Amino acid sequence: MTLSERNTFFKIGIIFSLICILLVLAASFSIVPFYSEMEHEANTVSFILEHDYIAVHSSIAMSVLFSLVGLLLIHSFFERTSAPEILYIAIFTISFSFEALRLILPLHFMHNFPSVYLRFAARILLFARFFCIFSLFAASICAAGLDVQKNRNVIFVITIATLIITLGVPIDVLNWNASMNMVNGFYSMFRWIELAVFITTMISFLIAAKIRGTVEYNYVAIGILFAMTGRSILLNTDNWIGPVPGIVLLSFGTWLLCSKLHKIHLWL
Repeated sequence: MTLSERNTFFKIGIIFSLICILLVLAASFSIVPFYSEMEHEANTVSFILEHDYIAVHSSIAMSVLFSLVGLLLIHSFFERTSAPEILYIAIFTISFSFEALRLILPLHFMHNFPSVYLRFAARILLFARFFCIFSLFAASICAAGLDVQKNRNVIFVITIATLIITLGVPIDVLNWNASMNMVNGFYSMFRWIELAVFITTMISFLIAAKIRGTVEYNYVAIGILFAMTGRSILLNTDNWIGPVPGIVLLSFGTWLLCSKLHKIHLWL
């Protein structure tokens, strides 16, 4: 992928994220007052505080806003910088726009549209989440020495692997938790897959630091740790203890890894 093609991808992602923000904003006017009628409908995630759908809504809005702001900054700082890893970091950032699909649950209760839409939205969201973590892994193997000319092949492999997971997992549209995530089958197995990919990603960046003699890759690995921790909080929080720490950790981690990648490739 050429620099021009990559920048075009960034611009398309920015437009998509902006559309998602506008949709969330437009839906908020009717959804937020409706949350009081949804209380006690879902399985609570937290055992510390009572769940609050407004807090969940805020987490969703912050996720989509993060996607737009993150892509704007990535495009600004890497527009003229050739960094193979940043394409996958951008995909990671774009994936947060898809969190807007969680709002389909209150919309379903408000308008009572067919449950097939719930299942379709849940599979798209699941695809985006797994594509997100696989993209981080791809960024790490780029840093460790993958041929950057094979980006299209890597994206193709990631897409196929994610489709296999997304289309194969059963989704129960009649069951969801208080963070507005629909319950899917093989939950424990997929959490282990996420953890394994996450650990492998960090190890790959640490290996890249040793192989290339570039200490900044160690900080990229730390950034991944912060970003993934923040992501986990934002995606699973169901009360007000989560949104602010989640977005702070996610933003700081993404800033750290992007700033170090920019420093690595600035003079190459």
